[in-house]
Amino acid sequence: MINYHDILQARENIANFMNETPVLHSSKLSEICGNEMYFKAEHLQKTGSFKIRGAANKVKKTVRDGVTFVTAASSGNHGQAVAYIANQLGIQATIVIPVDANESKKNAIKSYRGNIEKCGTTSAERLPKARELAIEHNGTFIPPYDDPFIMAGQGTIGLEILEQLEDVDIIVVPIGGGGLISGILTAIKQTKPKVKIIGVEPATANDTFLSLKNKKITAIRATTTIADGLRTSQPGDMTFPIVQKYLDDLVLVSDEEIKVAQSFVLERMKQLIEPSSAVTVAAAMNGKLGIKDKKVVCVLSGGNVDIRNLGSTTIQRV
Repeated sequence: MINYHDILQARENIANFMNETPVLHSSKLSEICGNEMYFKAEHLQKTGSFKIRGAANKVKKTVRDGVTFVTAASSGNHGQAVAYIANQLGIQATIVIPVDANESKKNAIKSYRGNIEKCGTTSAERLPKARELAIEHNGTFIPPYDDPFIMAGQGTIGLEILEQLEDVDIIVVPIGGGGLISGILTAIKQTKPKVKIIGVEPATANDTFLSLKNKKITAIRATTTIADGLRTSQPGDMTFPIVQKYLDDLVLVSDEEIKVAQSFVLERMKQLIEPSSAVTVAAAMNGKLGIKDKKVVCVLSGGNVDIRNLGSTTIQRV
């Protein structure tokens, strides 16, 4: 398992490649949710998501080892981050994406000079292809979540939250493969264990929920959800033990609840976030956190939205 010192080291490693994102506040959402609602704005991060943190930490280590070619398997945000940092460090990157990846994410990868290969619709299909390409070209595969350098990089978000809102009570985090939440859990629980961490998954992509229920890693079949960045087949071998050890609760939200939350944040807060970010807001708005009168930080994990699909995803009014 990673530890707090790994996250401190990651923060030092990636300082020149990322922004310290702000914590926003919404009076209206606070009124609706019955809590003081704050939002860690990773949608304002370089490359449009938190993924640059872990990618920078891992790719920098790879370059120190003398590697000049990397691959990644990603629905978009991790791929963008790997392509960006590889370009910054002067090495080549090939990103394996699903056949239905949205255009904005594909175009962003290309803008960072990343090569693209399409493969399937699930992480179970993309991951072997990316590993295969790394072997073919004597390079290194950069995992999307199941890697100590990736997890430690994502954990730097937890350090920032504690500095920006010292008296936070609850942190709400999206769950895909578990890299983000395992990093944040490590940063928070090894320094301020009384802070409660709640994970959120889409109801149709509930592999971590089922794994916790079954007390072992449980895979799900290929599924669909508007929150495409959280569409993983199963939790990671490295991330899941941390989730098991530290996570206080995990709740599920429907695609319709995600749409309402995404619309609310756009209309009332003037922030454009992707559906994978909106799951945390959806959980709070629908009373699924089970708390009142607390200081709550929802992690807004990314803002890479395909503008052409915006009308079909943000259709609900609040």
